[in-house]
Amino acid sequence: MPKVTKEAALKYHRSGRPGKIEVVPTKPHSTQMDLSLAYSPGVAEPCLEIEKDPQLAYEYTTKGNLVAVISNGTAVLGLGDIGALAGKPVMEGKGLLFKIFAGIDVFDIEVDEKDPEKFIQTVKAISPTFGGINLEDIKAPECFEIEKRLREELDIPVMHDDQHGTAIISAAALINALDITKKDISKIKLVVNGAGASAIACTNLYMRFGVKKENIIMCDSKGVITTKRSNLTATKKEFAIDSDITTLDEAIEGADVFLGLSTADILTKEMIRKMNNNPIVFALANPNPEISYEEAMASRDDLIFATGRSDYPNQVNNVLGFPYIFRGALDVRATTINEEMKLAASRAIADLAKELVPDVINSAYEIKKLNFGKDYIIPKPLDPRLLTSVSTAVAKAAIESGVAQKTITDWVEYQNRISEMMGYSNKLIHRLTALAKSERKRVVYCEGNHVNTIKAAIIAYKDNLCEPILLGSEERIQNIAKENGLDLNGIKIINHRNISEDVRRARYAQLLSEKKSREGIRYQEAFEKMSDRNYFGMMMVETGDADAVITGIYSHYREFAKTALEVIGLKPQYKHFAAMHIVQTKRGPYFLADTLINRWPEEDVLIEIVKLAHDTVQYFSTEPVIAMLSFSNYGADDNGSPKSIANAVRYFHDNYPDYNIDGEMQLNFAMNKELRDKAFPFNTLKGKDVNTLIFPNLSSANISSKLLMELGIAGESLGPIQMGLRKAVHFTDIESSVRDIVNLTAVAVVDAIANSLQSK
Repeated sequence: MPKVTKEAALKYHRSGRPGKIEVVPTKPHSTQMDLSLAYSPGVAEPCLEIEKDPQLAYEYTTKGNLVAVISNGTAVLGLGDIGALAGKPVMEGKGLLFKIFAGIDVFDIEVDEKDPEKFIQTVKAISPTFGGINLEDIKAPECFEIEKRLREELDIPVMHDDQHGTAIISAAALINALDITKKDISKIKLVVNGAGASAIACTNLYMRFGVKKENIIMCDSKGVITTKRSNLTATKKEFAIDSDITTLDEAIEGADVFLGLSTADILTKEMIRKMNNNPIVFALANPNPEISYEEAMASRDDLIFATGRSDYPNQVNNVLGFPYIFRGALDVRATTINEEMKLAASRAIADLAKELVPDVINSAYEIKKLNFGKDYIIPKPLDPRLLTSVSTAVAKAAIESGVAQKTITDWVEYQNRISEMMGYSNKLIHRLTALAKSERKRVVYCEGNHVNTIKAAIIAYKDNLCEPILLGSEERIQNIAKENGLDLNGIKIINHRNISEDVRRARYAQLLSEKKSREGIRYQEAFEKMSDRNYFGMMMVETGDADAVITGIYSHYREFAKTALEVIGLKPQYKHFAAMHIVQTKRGPYFLADTLINRWPEEDVLIEIVKLAHDTVQYFSTEPVIAMLSFSNYGADDNGSPKSIANAVRYFHDNYPDYNIDGEMQLNFAMNKELRDKAFPFNTLKGKDVNTLIFPNLSSANISSKLLMELGIAGESLGPIQMGLRKAVHFTDIESSVRDIVNLTAVAVVDAIANSLQSK
């Protein structure tokens, strides 16, 4: 993992609009009538209805999707008691996670009050605003009393995530680790190092799953908690044992499980070697665990090891739980988050790890090579299934335990609804990135002397996305990097025009001339071509010296398209290739083609674009519903492109009846199924939401994709994604942003991985 510097962190929080979250209107507000409905006089009506029936607040306000993240700043991360205001960036960050993972809105509230009773009364006073309360970063032992009282005295879900989040996730990991080692949870010896809020909550939850209290030894900073010690808090007294042992080293002898929520480097290899066969070690101190991953894995071969870090296997990360626990609790209007709901969340997370690992393409399961086992005992934080599996489990548990005020009966509909609510958002890009990291590939950036390319290559290298190779003058690239304060350490640079590359150019030229000899390309001409960055980069991929290539910032698309066809060539089943953009919207992702290659596609080209788009959308694990767009509807104009489109649609209806495709149709009918079905009841997409748009020409496709982005209708865009070439050659738009190039790098790496699998 790249190191997060002070400068980068401060710039991230300060740049643009300060902070990480904002309030966005959800209703129309552009006319006087809109404003009259939103405020005076219209707002009086829902007020009066809520006065009659408080439950209607869930119908007329944001209460049902609004969580308060509340802290007094007494135990912020590993920073300690830094105060309420200083803890605000953490609370905003928690709000961001709630939103991006579960679609839950958040107000962060920093309460400058350390007295537990006054803090409790403050939270109670503001509680009518919210559907749930997430207590955060409150020190022990006060946090126990605060949470207990608020749960008893409020009728909305309350959870102190520092306690229960780690407990729920680590319990899931424990269930699966014991499954792998074939150990009986009622017979294991558990050693807990740390006696703070999280450690106590973890231990209590483990006991609910079956760990026996008499088999638990708990240690704090003074050693083993025994009955011989004085001045123990009430909580610690509950775990005091009658024993003469005093140190962690003594306690860990013969232990089956070690749970660390304490300080770095307190556990040694020798201690792990004293543990029972197939030991389980959860070293969860952050940012540095009780023992490093390297030291732990060197201690013995039968170890199952987990940390709180994202750069090692088995990350115990609270984000696996709290967004979805609150999602499920809010959706059934639970009055509390009880033990049954926590147990259900743990079981759902544990069960998910045993299922096949999903990804954006069907072959992703094989690519990631993630299977339930010692290095994969809990799901990855970006697993999209967590939303539906954990939220559903929690909601069901709330209903079954009698704390839900709303009942759900159609669970399939519920899961579909919350999935649609989230859409893909940036999760598609997140999952592509995670997949790309599973098998690092060598990516050539042809325009290595463009500052955006250099920045993207550095990000890709530091994020372990790929092994980047910049083409261009090393001196020029170094100067650009120096001017922009960029660190090129670890980045490979190849000057394809340097005399030192003559041998490689000669080899590439020989191969190209042999491949294209019947097309009139001789060796000397091929050698000259190798001075061109696109020819050189693509020949690196063609010969196996690299796995993927990215170009296009400087080049006109006709130039690199011609080069790609000459050097790489098409997949055997196609006669053309095309490009697609994916735009993220609140309604989900839309796949647009062809946005880059074919200017005025004739009927046969349109047919190939549809086939390419159909396969590519399926490649991203989405069932394509395709509309072929035009300025006319269903034969209203029987000339030019409408006729070609109508013929192409007829071809698919006759030859590929399993395709969900129709047209020609105007965009509004494609996007509005009610309008389409009413005006054209004969259409074959009846009742279906279109997600794939095939445009009649390059201009309309390219303009539409860019218009969506510039108007802010779409979120992050992905593409152009090349469709149809034999190898992973991908083209950026002119002057693409750094983020665009990084995202395209992920696509290129995944493409290269898939190609390598297909060639085996």
